[in-house]
Amino acid sequence: MSAQNQAKRQVAMVMDLNKCIGCQTCSVSCKQLWTNEEGMEYQWWNIVNTMPGKGTPKNWEKMGGGFIKDAGATTKARPGHIPTINEFGDAWDFNYDEVLYGGKGTTTQLKPTDRHGNAPEWGPNWDEDEGGGDYPNSFFFYLPRTCNHCTNPACKEACPRGAIEKRDEDGIVLLNEDKCRGYRFCMQACPYKKIYFNHKKQVSQKCIFCFPRVEQKVAPACVRQCPGRVRLFGYKDDPESPVHKLVEEWKVALPLHPEYGTEPNVFYIPPMLPKKIDANGEFDESARRVPDEYLVSLFGPKVLDVLEKLEGEMKKKRQGGKSEILETLIGYKWTSLFKGFDNNPADL
Repeated sequence: MSAQNQAKRQVAMVMDLNKCIGCQTCSVSCKQLWTNEEGMEYQWWNIVNTMPGKGTPKNWEKMGGGFIKDAGATTKARPGHIPTINEFGDAWDFNYDEVLYGGKGTTTQLKPTDRHGNAPEWGPNWDEDEGGGDYPNSFFFYLPRTCNHCTNPACKEACPRGAIEKRDEDGIVLLNEDKCRGYRFCMQACPYKKIYFNHKKQVSQKCIFCFPRVEQKVAPACVRQCPGRVRLFGYKDDPESPVHKLVEEWKVALPLHPEYGTEPNVFYIPPMLPKKIDANGEFDESARRVPDEYLVSLFGPKVLDVLEKLEGEMKKKRQGGKSEILETLIGYKWTSLFKGFDNNPADL
């Protein structure tokens, strides 16, 4: 990690994939707050994808970026693909006038078109709820994604203008649009493909982790608005924060694709779906529904130890014992999910 990327403190997020229902409330709250201006129509700084799936932009996991280790164990940036609007999924328009006001409501239907008037070929949730596997052991789960505000952000390293900065006080990665010239090296370098290009303003744009809210000790909009209490937020070095406990102490929250080398600060509790069904129609308690190899491909080999630990905690809970890990994840009181960032914005 470059010394210039080391922040004094780092805010981080944990998302429990066992609680996400794919309702997109997080996505809409972000959209309404931050990406409702001209040129941002297709931008979804926060989005919830169905896994396994191609996601947004389409096939983002195969677009490259991040860092690679050379023979000397040092890291160097790895260039990747710059996703297009079509790969992200254009902001569709619909023939509302024809159907709703043109007297054809009983003879035609709403049809989406892209900005060029053509039928779209991809969208942010084009493959929603499709999943993988074969009946009766088919499966899917939801994966909320946003900028990871990485400890070692590849986007920052790639920008020749110095337009991307990592804040010293909280580690939030921001893009200075006044310095940006639209080269899009940041989009090429980000392995998670969570930077967008505003074709109207000719600058790159990305999630800002709701830093104006964070400065007022208010959790980000996607965190606060989640009806399933999926998200936890706080400083990684705060021993009272559930984020610290889940990531640093109990080590049950893992980054997505750690092999990219950017050291993400968005972490996930891996999904624990019902066990596989055997030939007799019974649950096989020894066989996980989501293949181990697939989860390893997403979260690295540590995910198998995490699953065993979580399964052990659930067993202990069922037997009448106590589990601080599960109590933390359940979040009986919403304020417990983001201690220190629970101010009410209406009171500020």
